Amino acid sequence: MSAPLLVAEGLHRSFGETVALVDAALRIDEGEVVAVLGSSGSGKSTLLHCLAGIVRPDRGRVVFDGRDLVTMSDAQRSALRREQFGFVFQFGQLVPELTCLENVALPLRLARVPRREAEQRAGQWLERLEVTEVADKRPGEVSGGQGQRVAVARALVTRPRVIFADEPTGALDSLNGERVMRLLTEAARDSGAAVVLVTHEARVAAYSDREVVVRDGRTRNLEVAA
Repeated sequence: MSAPLLVAEGLHRSFGETVALVDAALRIDEGEVVAVLGSSGSGKSTLLHCLAGIVRPDRGRVVFDGRDLVTMSDAQRSALRREQFGFVFQFGQLVPELTCLENVALPLRLARVPRREAEQRAGQWLERLEVTEVADKRPGEVSGGQGQRVAVARALVTRPRVIFADEPTGALDSLNGERVMRLLTEAARDSGAAVVLVTHEARVAAYSDREVVVRDGRTRNLEVAA
C-alpha cells in the first residue's frame, strides 16, 4: 500500500476549557474524496483546520507528503496552503470588490503569475464550473449557487493536491447544493486532487468515497459503501 498523501495521528486540541479533539486520526490518499461527518460542535471543523495547517494541535501530528505541518513555521504553512491546498467555505468568502474572474485569478496573482495568464486560466475554470456568464460581475451581483461555483473554481485554479471544503452547500438550496457537489467532485477527480469534505448532511457525504464520523472530538471510520 502506498503512503497516504495526508495523515493525522493522535490529535488533541482544546480552546480554553472546551475540548475540541481527543486522539483524532485521519488518513487521506491521493485523489480520494473523504467526508467528515458530525453534528454542530462535534469537532469536525477543528479537525479540518488542523489538517490544513490553520490551527496547530496541542498534541499529535499532521503529515502532508512526508512533511510534518506541526513543526513547520507559520511562513512554511502559509506557503503550503497557498501552493498545495485549496479551500471552499460555506459562504464562499469571495472578495466583494473584485469581479468573479478576478476572484478566481487571485491565488495565481498571489503566486506572481502574470495577469493575462492568470485570468486565462481563471476563465477556463469558470467554464469548467459552468459560470462563465458571471465572469465580469462582482460577488454581490450573482446568486448563491453561482458564487459557490466561483469559489470552487478559485479553489481549483492552482491545481492543489488537497481541497478542504467546509460545509460547501450549507447556505444553498438542495438543487444548487447538488450541482455544486457534482461539479466540485468531478473537477477534483479530473485534476487528481483529494477532497476533505466537512458536512452534517448525508446527501452531501454521498459524493465521497469514504466517510469518517467525528463525535465528541473522536474520529470513527465507516465502512466504504459497495
